Amino acid sequence: MVNNDMTAQNLRSAFGGESQAYQRYIVWSEKAKKDGFPNVSLLFKAIAHAEQVHAGNHFEALDNCKGGFLVASGAEFGLGSTADNLEGAKAGEDFEITQMYPTYNLVAKEQQENEAVRSFHYALEAEKTHSTLFCEARKSVLSGDDYELESVSVCDVCGHTVKDGTPEKCPICSAPKEEFTVFEK
Repeated sequence: MVNNDMTAQNLRSAFGGESQAYQRYIVWSEKAKKDGFPNVSLLFKAIAHAEQVHAGNHFEALDNCKGGFLVASGAEFGLGSTADNLEGAKAGEDFEITQMYPTYNLVAKEQQENEAVRSFHYALEAEKTHSTLFCEARKSVLSGDDYELESVSVCDVCGHTVKDGTPEKCPICSAPKEEFTVFEK
């Protein structure tokens, strides 16, 4: 339950941004597949799922905020080469890591909005991994190679994303291994 309008606005903005990231990564996944990078395609699909988890957490934190709202959210746009799309994905994640989520989290903490704090924290920590994975994948693509991976696991509670394996317990939210969705080749 959100009691403060500023936190509610931030949750709606984060929901919009994560929803757009989900859609963008699905489109970029198809482009990667067409460009001959099936592993990058798989990575985009898995991280799209993580962004959907974040959006769902933000939406649930808005439990008592009903009605129509104009939602402002930042988003990367454009369909380029797979390397360009990976660069755009990393830029979006980095913005969330350095600007958006730290600020939203400070406001939510100040306003004692615990559900929002949890939701923003989960997303912030997961986005750090996403940025790293996109950076690694881009380096592979720039050298003409597909990204090396066998699978990608995503925590359905917080969106934490792991390449080639699933932890027994999520390092962000402590969810058990059974709470992960595994994307495989």
